[in-house]
Amino acid sequence: MNQTQLSENEMKALVSLLGDSDPEVQSHVEERIVSLGDAIIPLLEREWEQSFDPRSQRKIEDIIHGLQFEQLSRKLADWKNNGAEDLLEGLYLLATYQYPDLDFAKIRDQVQQIYYETWLEFKPDIVPLDQIKILNSVIFNKLKFSPNTKNFHSISNSMINVVLETKRGNPISLCCLYMLVAQKMRLPIYGVNLPNLFILTYKEGRQQFYINVFNKGLVFTRQDIDQYLINLKLKPNDIFFEPCSHVDIIRRMLRNMMLAFEKAGEIEKESEIRDLLGTITDADDPYGAT
Repeated sequence: MNQTQLSENEMKALVSLLGDSDPEVQSHVEERIVSLGDAIIPLLEREWEQSFDPRSQRKIEDIIHGLQFEQLSRKLADWKNNGAEDLLEGLYLLATYQYPDLDFAKIRDQVQQIYYETWLEFKPDIVPLDQIKILNSVIFNKLKFSPNTKNFHSISNSMINVVLETKRGNPISLCCLYMLVAQKMRLPIYGVNLPNLFILTYKEGRQQFYINVFNKGLVFTRQDIDQYLINLKLKPNDIFFEPCSHVDIIRRMLRNMMLAFEKAGEIEKESEIRDLLGTITDADDPYGAT
């Protein structure tokens, strides 16, 4: 019998056995339910609502989370293997770890609205530095996005839905939002994996400069990065100056999530995020922890 053939009565019978006093029965029933795959989640949610047994409810919650996590792992691996072209999709997938019912269309529409607000004031025929000033004015002054310095290590800073709602984020989440809008404006702006600080670069032909979104779009030069690396006692490396891929960005966000859960003492979640990181990390991944 597959998941499409399982009736609600049969599901009820299985769920009722989750509270059985025999651990072997519980284990067998749990394995049976898990084997049905994530399509069974709506049935499990209904059974949770109708159950009056706290033990069964806890078991159902654990099973649902496990199924959702496996689904997320598959989707994240597929996103990478299919070219990781849509950064917003990657950000959305990470947010579904905490918000499994999140609506991607809503997230996309919110970003589109920020783009529209920027487009109203944008001027394509002015020099790049002045274009950046317009983006900064709209995003930081008009729309009031700003760094979350009070809760820098909060997991919410890595959740794109929360960043859009609260207008607060960490360096990489704010950079991602800024970059998504800038690229919709056809600006050659990309992420850069600088140690301890994620930044953006404007790069077209021989023209290149850098943008610190966490400092409200401050523009700086390669020489500034050289000095920054000297202060950190680090040797220059191309990855500290050149655009990184969408996969690199999502990997770094996953590391931020691991750190957030570690600081919050949520070790199981930290371990799960580590597993997610493993699904999109190659053996020769050059990037260390954030």
